[in-house]
Amino acid sequence: MRVLGLDTATSGCSAAVWDDGRVTARRAEPMARGQAEALVPMAEGALAEAGVGFDGLDRIAVTVGPGAFTGLRIALAAARGFALVAGLPVVGITTFEAVAHGLPDAERAGRAVLVAVDSRRAEPFLQLFGPDLAPVGEPAMLEPAGVPGWLAGLLPQGPLLVAGDGSGLLRPLLESRPDTAFAEGPGIPDAAVVAALGAARSVGLPPQPFYLRPPDVTLPRKPA
Repeated sequence: MRVLGLDTATSGCSAAVWDDGRVTARRAEPMARGQAEALVPMAEGALAEAGVGFDGLDRIAVTVGPGAFTGLRIALAAARGFALVAGLPVVGITTFEAVAHGLPDAERAGRAVLVAVDSRRAEPFLQLFGPDLAPVGEPAMLEPAGVPGWLAGLLPQGPLLVAGDGSGLLRPLLESRPDTAFAEGPGIPDAAVVAALGAARSVGLPPQPFYLRPPDVTLPRKPA
């Protein structure tokens, strides 16, 4: 299975090629703006390094959110465009999944994982996963002060790893919780992980933005 992975959901921009169990090419930069100009050259560079064209891919995988309104749509638009030209299926992967599955095995061993994604507002986007990375409960968007109570209802006790670029908001509230650690690294999705997840699934989410709150930016209305 050969997959092109794309991500611009948060504060990064990345493209990677996954080929039968290994990453053969990867391009990634931290980037809060300018992703629209950077993503396509990154994807082309990754494909060139991997020695494959669009006709040699089996599918495209893309992060669908939650995340930044504009960022989400950049990678989704690119994925749809590439897929249309090459006649490929597109598999959607949530930002939560991409961050959780990107954690080193040794760092999360035996721990549940709470992924907190920066919403660029006071309330982070949240998803809890078990030690096997199966989702626990539904995604949520909460004021930080409400997170300990919400978490206690899903995971009353036990080892926990907090990850994601929104985890800093939760540190003052959760660092005193027994056996709770905070992940190293930037906490943003990696297209290599997105591609690997896309390769492992027969069906993913549709290539549409996944929002937990209405976007602050709206698209212009079409003329009547």
